[in-house]
Amino acid sequence: MVRLAIPVSFLVAVSAAVWAAEPAATTSSPAVCAKDDGYRGIWYSNQPSGDQFKYKYSGGLGTYCAKHIPIACYADKADKTFFVYGGMPKDGHTSKAKRMLLIMVSYYDHKTGLVPRPTILMDKKTADAHDNPTIMLDEQGHVWVFVAAHGTARPAYIFKSVRPYDVDAFQLVRKTNFSYPQPWYLDGRGFLFLHTRYVEGRRQLYAMTSEDGIDWTEPRLLAAIDRGHYQISWRHGNKVGTAFNYHPQKGGLNARTNLYYMESRDFGKTWRNARGNKLDLPLRSVDNEALVQDYKRLKRLAYLKDLTFDPLGNPIILYVTSRGFEAGPKNSPRKWMTARWTAREWELTGLIRSDNNYDTGCLHVEKRDLWRLIAPTERGPQPFNPGGEVIAWTTDNQARSWHKHPLTMGSEFNHTYVRRPVNADPAFYALWADGHGRQPSVSRLYFADREGNVFRLPPVMTQEFARPERLPKPPVPKPRPVQTRPAGDLLE
Repeated sequence: MVRLAIPVSFLVAVSAAVWAAEPAATTSSPAVCAKDDGYRGIWYSNQPSGDQFKYKYSGGLGTYCAKHIPIACYADKADKTFFVYGGMPKDGHTSKAKRMLLIMVSYYDHKTGLVPRPTILMDKKTADAHDNPTIMLDEQGHVWVFVAAHGTARPAYIFKSVRPYDVDAFQLVRKTNFSYPQPWYLDGRGFLFLHTRYVEGRRQLYAMTSEDGIDWTEPRLLAAIDRGHYQISWRHGNKVGTAFNYHPQKGGLNARTNLYYMESRDFGKTWRNARGNKLDLPLRSVDNEALVQDYKRLKRLAYLKDLTFDPLGNPIILYVTSRGFEAGPKNSPRKWMTARWTAREWELTGLIRSDNNYDTGCLHVEKRDLWRLIAPTERGPQPFNPGGEVIAWTTDNQARSWHKHPLTMGSEFNHTYVRRPVNADPAFYALWADGHGRQPSVSRLYFADREGNVFRLPPVMTQEFARPERLPKPPVPKPRPVQTRPAGDLLE
């Protein structure tokens, strides 16, 4: 395998080996590492619907999707939040031919309050936001970027920054194939890489490990029920947990349902359910010990949003339930749910509503009894399309009631895919994009601090560094907590 440092603004061809389980290949890669002149997200649409809502989902999807984890990491030693997103050329919204996905890397400097001109790591040669990247930092501070593929039509890539805490130059470490990448670095151990592989059209869950990010174990199959899964994962100390649904034979991903959870404390060697029972992998049966809730029986779909842990390491899963996959009011209510492991059982609560299955937010557990959900739950300028106005919801009683704090109001476009950084610093607490919900548009990038201030990353830059624009803060509504409905009302 050849590894080359990629200089700024220089197109290079790099040879890279694939994992031993895959055919060897040596192919040039369009890695650019040039500086862009502003922050612009990609606009993307999926599955035309032929009605007023235009698509199953669409909009500014630079921080898409919830199964690409993580997309931002705070590094205490550098006092910077590093992040990736799917970018687009400045005229990309004018035609599909120009709407090509650019893999973007940047950071927010907490000392100065500035951002640099973002780095174009590579042109992915597609308009598909499923190829968006994820990010992870190792013990030495090197920035790793995992660039996804959507199925097997295009390759996926792993890049490593040449210098610690720097995004100007990268090495191409590996060119292979994976989808929905979720890399986790555990100090003293290395990478535990959860991801999806398409096998005869089925989305199957795999894991592999590496001490150095270069030499990897063979992919290990974790779950392969019916037509596959979507998953979300997170790390708590030396534990990595994953929550996932499954795609039934009839309906496939548009019939996604059920909720499962499993975790590993030994670098992926063994996986257990929340109760601690060792699981026999791969999971192939719909009814198994990882099952949290049987939504198939309840005739509900399950859309995964976030996974986190309380201070004791108990998992909390954030997801949305729905009556059907199509956009529009007929499949309401879309209910935001939390499944919390109490150390004895799963406790399910849900009362917050929004108007699209692909409304996506993140859950911060700041204390055992203080949670903060940041999500586009308020109806936006393109109702019943993904996203809307962003709300910070807080609860001090483990989701039995919530208090509402608006972060955006009167927006031109829907805000979409609000994401949580690893080790989030209060000054950079959530990252998202915006875009028109029904037609191609420009897309801007935003972040919010813990206090509810929202900042727009500069769409146009004339200098090497710029200060994000602080948006006006919406008025605070009269306090009126939203109370949890009785458990028997969860399907209404």
